[in-house]
Amino acid sequence: MQRDTSGSRRRWARLRGRRLLAMVAAVAVLAGAGAATAVAAGDDGPAVHREDRSLPMGGGVRVDTSYFTAGDADTKRPAVLIGHGFGGSKNDTRAQAERLAAEGYAVLTWSARGFGRSGGKIGLNDPKAEVADASRLIDWLAQRPEVQLQAEGDPLVGMTGASYGGAVSLLTAGHDDRVDAIAPAITYWNLADALFPNGVFKKLWAGMFLSTGGGCRAFEPQLCAMYNRVAETGEPDEKARKLLEARSPAAVGDKIDVPALIMQGQTDSLFPLSHADAMAKAIGDNGAPVAVDWLAGGHDGGDLEANRLESRVTAWFDRYLKDEKSTDTGSPFRVTRSGGVDSTDGRTQQRGATDSAYPGLDHGRRDIALRGGKKSFENPAGASPPAISNVPGLTGGFTQLSSLGLGGLSTDFPGQHAAFDSAPLERDLTITGSPTVDLHITSDRDEAVLFGKVYDVGPDGRRQVLPSQLVAPIRVEDARRGKDVRLTLPAIDHEFRAGHRLRLVLSSTDLGYASPAAPATYTVTPKSALHVPVVPGLTTAATPLPAWVWWLPLGALALAGGLLLTARRRTTPPAPDPTLAEVPLQITDLSKKYGKSDSYSVRDLSFRVEKGQVLGLLGPNGAGKTTTLRMLMGLIAPDGGEIRLFGHAVRPGAPVLSRVGAFVEGAGFLPHLSGRENLTLYWAATGRPAEDAHIDEALEIAGLGDALARAVRTYSQGMRQRLAIAQAMLGLPELLILDEPTNGLDPPQIREMREVMIRYAAQGRTVIVSSHLLAEVEQSCTHLVVMDRGRLVQAGPVAEIVGSGQTLLVGTERELEPVLVEKIDALEGVQSAVAADGGVLVRLDGATVAELLAELVRLDVPVTGVGPHRRLEDAFLNLIGGPA
Repeated sequence: MQRDTSGSRRRWARLRGRRLLAMVAAVAVLAGAGAATAVAAGDDGPAVHREDRSLPMGGGVRVDTSYFTAGDADTKRPAVLIGHGFGGSKNDTRAQAERLAAEGYAVLTWSARGFGRSGGKIGLNDPKAEVADASRLIDWLAQRPEVQLQAEGDPLVGMTGASYGGAVSLLTAGHDDRVDAIAPAITYWNLADALFPNGVFKKLWAGMFLSTGGGCRAFEPQLCAMYNRVAETGEPDEKARKLLEARSPAAVGDKIDVPALIMQGQTDSLFPLSHADAMAKAIGDNGAPVAVDWLAGGHDGGDLEANRLESRVTAWFDRYLKDEKSTDTGSPFRVTRSGGVDSTDGRTQQRGATDSAYPGLDHGRRDIALRGGKKSFENPAGASPPAISNVPGLTGGFTQLSSLGLGGLSTDFPGQHAAFDSAPLERDLTITGSPTVDLHITSDRDEAVLFGKVYDVGPDGRRQVLPSQLVAPIRVEDARRGKDVRLTLPAIDHEFRAGHRLRLVLSSTDLGYASPAAPATYTVTPKSALHVPVVPGLTTAATPLPAWVWWLPLGALALAGGLLLTARRRTTPPAPDPTLAEVPLQITDLSKKYGKSDSYSVRDLSFRVEKGQVLGLLGPNGAGKTTTLRMLMGLIAPDGGEIRLFGHAVRPGAPVLSRVGAFVEGAGFLPHLSGRENLTLYWAATGRPAEDAHIDEALEIAGLGDALARAVRTYSQGMRQRLAIAQAMLGLPELLILDEPTNGLDPPQIREMREVMIRYAAQGRTVIVSSHLLAEVEQSCTHLVVMDRGRLVQAGPVAEIVGSGQTLLVGTERELEPVLVEKIDALEGVQSAVAADGGVLVRLDGATVAELLAELVRLDVPVTGVGPHRRLEDAFLNLIGGPA
């Protein structure tokens, strides 16, 4: 794609001297530095080659890079730079780089200053450091013979990356005219607004920045000084704001005029959707094509939809770098929404809602009247205990805490907040954007800091949900005299059902932010209705038909054809091995590859499972777990090796498979029949005697209770999952195989599923479970088998691989004094507390996360974050070599 650069000739002249120096350095590197490695691409794609190099930057700093290409070396191709997230390195982006290289791009990844093996100090994307480095990398790309040029020294190049890497793509596009397209994800527009929203210090996230980066010594001195100054006073000053604004894309927003795909997270209290809105408006006003995508996850967790977004990024670059005008780049605006429950397997579906234009955050406003009038509440001395809306790293990841039996986080303390409710909604209402409300606020002190949020309140008036756990802070000056303010609440996409209420809450404190320490009384009076944005043109894709609607007929035809083809080629199965008659499963040298590929999905796999074990089958995507399970159940045949169940070799239709129950890839239910009727019908289809079903025993283990008499269409997702497990347990098989049994379940449902598996194995049977929830596996399983790239990495008892025990890791800004750790240890509901690197390990015994956090704040513990002590995750990443 060619762009008119006539408007930037003067800028090019200023950059020319610097580029000549960088080109000389690049030629020197090309002459001898670096190491080349060939890495495999997909089964059908070309081999991808990687070159690792350390390239010189300004100020004597060198950065660590990897360069990926594939295919004919003589073919000219566009280039792509991929930046990594804060605290990461170039290794985090390797998989995407390899895929883009296989698609015909020259891809360069690098570790930013202060990260990975690169030198220098962290400058938070300083234009004179990190952004200048990106321009020097573009200089280097311009010297590569396989990279397509638009002019001398000007390669055809796009940039993408998430968070920190997304910001550098925006900044580089604003500082360097050679960038031709960008695709930033979950990143910021104005870093000052992100960390000091409305003049309030976002202390938890700021502390996590410092600790994740490696502490003050890893940062440029002025950044460290700024943090210490603001953290001590609890209030950002103008100098701090200007420093961060100068390192933000907003500072060069009027110069970013390239096609931009903006992907932002809905569960993101660090860089909320308002940052994507500001990006879209600024870049769109510059005349460039813009698309906005609100994904399900964000910095607070949830589904980051990596595969979908990478595909969309590739399409974006195909259109605007390769100039493939027929490429579908997707809708200008897309939002990921829950698509309900699949009737075949009970799993939550995600659907995309799209519109033909990006509507902004204030489109189609409707007024929702609020009740309550004037209300007063207190700011407690020391701003403690604080209300809790969000703890970084936990919002979208509550399932990580389910093994501890802990619930939600949202807490507003009595006397420290005011609530204003709407009337029950007469019809469903979907808010897409930022609600606003006009308020009159007074205080008995000169300033007030308040935190606004809108809850979805159920018909009973008690159950309330805070969408995405988001809150909006606001600082009000001259509050003693009273002041009218407009509060803009966090942008959300949330459906409020008919009969529910909207509840506006104004709180005097919030755990994630710094609040005034002096006691005060605030009075709030709503001066307007709650103005809520709606986007009627946002069309949600229809829920797809259940998979069995199309695969059942095709599967029947394929099965019939297979029987005809193989009827005359049946072989005599190996004789049973009596020495293994009591061994539920033994796999020996198992191998499988698909089609004509030389790449194995499973290779030389061997392990053994004994009675009474709950075995966790772990591995990253593509490790071969599902392929192994499918061979184990006789659904596909191995290319080599052997599987024996209770001494019998596994073959399709082997009688020994009747001793196995399985839940793999979902179960189908008739929605109009009750749970019991579905199970009875399923068992009758097996042709086995009704008395052998043991339905009551299976249902008792599954714990469905009175729900068995109700139609399945009325079941919650967790109930459908348990019904599917009960179906797998019919006949009380001696070996139960469960593939991702907790997919889509909330924390209480996951806990119930864990108890189902433990109860089943306690009766002398064996369970094999494949799951991505490492905390659940650590809690549920007695043994582990870890796979990577089709091979066995390690097998053995959980205790041997990761040790025992479940604790929370409370991150702190500094090392705690022993006396403070002792105070935590003595708290009611805490079993133990011990100091650890980066904080303190707390084992709970009755206390909730919210109660613990309130006590920690009361003790003046400088908390930066709370999460499960994911010991299995650490061991798992170590075994598979970490991110690759």
